[in-house]
Amino acid sequence: MKYKMNVAGLERELPICKVTDDLYIGAFVIFGDAELTVACARELLKKAPEYDYLITAEAKGIPLIHEMARQRGDKFYVLARKKPKLYMQEVFEAEVSSITTAGEQKLYLDAADARKMEGKRILIVDDVVSTGESLAALEKLVNKAGGNIVGKMTILAEGDAQSRDDIIYLEKLPLFNSDGSIKKD
Repeated sequence: MKYKMNVAGLERELPICKVTDDLYIGAFVIFGDAELTVACARELLKKAPEYDYLITAEAKGIPLIHEMARQRGDKFYVLARKKPKLYMQEVFEAEVSSITTAGEQKLYLDAADARKMEGKRILIVDDVVSTGESLAALEKLVNKAGGNIVGKMTILAEGDAQSRDDIIYLEKLPLFNSDGSIKKD
């Protein structure tokens, strides 16, 4: 089963994937789709508030904020990692629970990146928001670092996230029933 949609002026077919017996989602993956990544970055930047640095969570947000930074001429962006790396010192952490990844996770931020964000305008970016857990974990990290969150942006808002007024997004992504039909509220 597939769901056809238009995102940033491009048509894509998303595979419909089972989360639970009564909940299916459209799998939106920008990895490997350079054309879509460039177009989404361009359209998000048109809606972006003024910011000093972008931040995203590993992994699907990486190509998106890289392209946003490249298009805007930013020299630096921040990446919250799923595991601490050897180069990271004085690590900050926040817990996150995602519907697309089994089990509890944590996001980690290097203290050097945190110091760069202190007192700066930070724009949180992700590919899709559904439950908002990833964005909430990023918010915790930015707050711990002393950054000022100026906005939260995603390419797609899924399910209940579509009614949130604190997120800027390009398109709505419905939830699905097991037969591929759009789930009604």
